[in-house]
This record gives sequence, C-alpha cells and structure tokens, in this order.
Amino acid sequence: MFTPKAMLRGSAAATTGVATTVVTATLVAAVLGLGAGTAQAASWPPLQPGAHLYSGTGGSGTATAVDLADLGTCHTLAVPARSVQVVSGSASVVLYPGVGCTGAVPWATGSLAQSDLPWPALSYRVVPA
Repeated sequence: MFTPKAMLRGSAAATTGVATTVVTATLVAAVLGLGAGTAQAASWPPLQPGAHLYSGTGGSGTATAVDLADLGTCHTLAVPARSVQVVSGSASVVLYPGVGCTGAVPWATGSLAQSDLPWPALSYRVVPA
C-alpha cells in the first residue's frame, strides 16, 4: 500500500517540477520582453534645439520641423503628428485634434518635452513658454 502513494508523490513532484519550469520560462520571456520595450523607448532621436513633430510614436516616422519663432500662427499638418520633441527655453507647442487649431481638447507641451501624443494632432500653434 505504501508503494502506490510513493509513486503518486513522485508523479506530483515531477508534475510540479514541469509546471515550475514552464512558469519560470514564461517569466523569463516576459522579463526579456520588458527589456526589449525599454530598449525601444531609447529609439527617440537625440535631443536637439528646436521642435519636431513625428508621424509615429516614440519620435519615429516623418519629422516636421516647427518654427518656434512663429508665435501664434496656426499650422495644419499634412500628416497627423503622433509624437513631439521640444527643446527650447522660451516656446512651447499647443497641438490640436482638428484642422485649423480646432478641437475640444488641445494638448500643450512644455519648453522641454519628448512625448507621445494621446491622439493624432492635425494642427498646432507655437506659444510662449
């Protein structure tokens, strides 16, 4: 009678070992995936003076240079912006979801910003920081 119990315990231990190995492998894969995501965040273009709007997230895609000296003028974009980078001590950019600087919820950068936008921006205006 003790033999079957011993076999069951051995089988349970073997099954637990396999399950532990699968869980460990899954956790390792998840951690490696997080590491890859962190590396992807480093793909932003280097900071440079001025402002740029990008058609992709993380500073990817087509870049549009923003003239920070052109205060107050509304500019409509040919390609919607999904991310922005601003390096200026005196100006920031207000982005709008609609053409002609319209939309219910504009989004403003600071004078030092690097961010993905919460929605595609179709127009923008430069304002004093």
